[in-house]
Amino acid sequence: MDQSAVDLGLLLLRLVLGVTLALHGAAKYRGGISGVGQWFESEGLRPGILHAHLAASSEMIFGCGMAAGLLTPLSCMGYMGVMVVAGWVGHRKNGFFIIREGWEYVFVLAAAGSSLALFGPGSWSFDNALGVTWNGIGWFVLTVLGGVGSAIALLLGFYRPNADEESPT
Repeated sequence: MDQSAVDLGLLLLRLVLGVTLALHGAAKYRGGISGVGQWFESEGLRPGILHAHLAASSEMIFGCGMAAGLLTPLSCMGYMGVMVVAGWVGHRKNGFFIIREGWEYVFVLAAAGSSLALFGPGSWSFDNALGVTWNGIGWFVLTVLGGVGSAIALLLGFYRPNADEESPT
């Protein structure tokens, strides 16, 4: 196997996923974080402004970490958690397909991001430069369980949907 090709593929995957998430977080601030907070509140995440800041900063931190290949499984775990919350709160009720604002897109992002915990960030990463070799089945399982678990904890603690919404339990 051509290791340079593998490293290039992992770099491209990290950059596309990480930069996309980081820019999504930055857009929350640029577009007006108070409006995002009001929208979160209307979706059932209370207090909305707190969750707007948490989402925006998490997206920027985890996105940059993933793009850089820094503490990759932890960045992937945070990425997974953000996507699970987004899928549950903002997209679940619309079905699978993104064309109807469904959860397809966040699912693909979460699955692709978690795969980096399985394969590792590649040689062209901060993890490699620092000698961090956290990857494989165990790190993948930890990433998925930690991401989904943190999302469930957040939803149980702070998700208060309107009467016509169902709870996460």
